[in-house]
Amino acid sequence: METRIGFIGIIIENRKESAESVNHILSEFGDKILARTGVPYREKHVSVITLVVDATVDEVGALTGKLGTIEGVTVKSGMAKK
Repeated sequence: METRIGFIGIIIENRKESAESVNHILSEFGDKILARTGVPYREKHVSVITLVVDATVDEVGALTGKLGTIEGVTVKSGMAKK
């Protein structure tokens, strides 16, 4: 299956409880991640991570699916058409 460029947006509502799990999953897929930015929004007690990935649709689905099982984590993604 061919890889495509895409993005994944992650909102973490309780960083202290969820960050370790999120980082563990991201490290599993580290070879698919081209760029990662993280912004802690202390006033709202959330963190936002954006990823740029080069992966298959199945790989993005596996990554977002694992992240989505973590309590307090919201995940959205988009992929280029080609």
